[in-house]
Amino acid sequence: MRIRFRENGPYVVEPPPGGKVRFNGEELPLPKGNLALCRCGASQKKPFCDGSHKALGFQAEAGEVRGEG
Repeated sequence: MRIRFRENGPYVVEPPPGGKVRFNGEELPLPKGNLALCRCGASQKKPFCDGSHKALGFQAEAGEVRGEG
Protein backbone atom coordinates (compact mmCIF):
# COMPACT_ATOMS: atom_id res chain seq x y z
CA MET A 1 0.00 0.00 0.00
CA ARG A 2 1.14 3.53 -0.67
CA ILE A 3 -0.18 6.76 0.85
CA ARG A 4 0.78 10.02 -0.82
CA PHE A 5 0.39 13.47 0.68
CA ARG A 6 -0.38 15.75 -2.25
CA GLU A 7 1.12 19.20 -2.03
CA ASN A 8 -1.61 21.51 -0.71
CA GLY A 9 -4.11 18.67 -1.11
CA PRO A 10 -5.50 15.39 0.23
CA TYR A 11 -4.00 12.12 1.32
CA VAL A 12 -4.19 9.71 -1.63
CA VAL A 13 -4.37 6.05 -0.64
CA GLU A 14 -3.41 3.44 -3.22
CA PRO A 15 -4.85 0.26 -1.71
CA PRO A 16 -3.75 -3.26 -2.64
CA PRO A 17 -6.12 -5.20 -4.92
CA GLY A 18 -8.91 -6.94 -3.03
CA GLY A 19 -8.41 -4.87 0.12
CA LYS A 20 -11.14 -4.06 2.63
CA VAL A 21 -11.84 -1.10 4.89
CA ARG A 22 -13.87 -0.76 8.10
CA PHE A 23 -16.00 2.39 7.94
CA ASN A 24 -18.69 3.30 10.50
CA GLY A 25 -18.47 -0.23 11.92
CA GLU A 26 -19.04 -1.94 8.58
CA GLU A 27 -16.39 -3.83 6.63
CA LEU A 28 -16.52 -2.90 2.97
CA PRO A 29 -14.45 -3.87 -0.05
CA LEU A 30 -12.27 -1.02 -1.21
CA PRO A 31 -13.36 0.55 -4.47
CA LYS A 32 -11.04 0.08 -7.40
CA GLY A 33 -8.68 2.97 -7.83
CA ASN A 34 -7.31 5.45 -5.35
CA LEU A 35 -9.03 7.04 -2.37
CA ALA A 36 -8.61 10.77 -1.68
CA LEU A 37 -8.95 11.50 2.04
CA CYS A 38 -9.43 14.95 3.55
CA ARG A 39 -6.30 16.51 4.97
CA CYS A 40 -7.50 20.10 5.51
CA GLY A 41 -10.43 19.29 7.82
CA ALA A 42 -13.02 21.26 5.79
CA SER A 43 -14.53 18.55 3.57
CA GLN A 44 -18.30 18.11 3.78
CA LYS A 45 -17.80 14.45 2.74
CA LYS A 46 -15.32 13.44 5.46
CA PRO A 47 -13.31 11.33 5.53
CA PHE A 48 -13.21 11.81 1.76
CA CYS A 49 -11.85 14.89 0.01
CA ASP A 50 -14.38 17.16 -1.72
CA GLY A 51 -11.90 19.79 -2.93
CA SER A 52 -12.56 22.25 -0.07
CA HIS A 53 -8.80 22.66 0.41
CA LYS A 54 -8.66 24.75 -2.78
CA ALA A 55 -11.07 27.40 -1.49
CA LEU A 56 -9.32 27.50 1.90
CA GLY A 57 -5.88 28.05 0.50
CA PHE A 58 -4.73 24.98 2.47
CA GLN A 59 -0.96 24.55 2.38
CA ALA A 60 1.07 21.47 3.24
CA GLU A 61 4.10 19.72 1.89
CA ALA A 62 4.00 16.65 -0.33
CA GLY A 63 5.30 13.25 0.78
CA GLU A 64 4.52 9.55 0.84
CA VAL A 65 4.53 6.42 2.96
CA ARG A 66 4.98 2.95 1.50
CA GLY A 67 4.14 -0.32 3.20
CA GLU A 68 4.48 -3.96 2.39
CA GLY A 69 1.42 -6.03 1.59
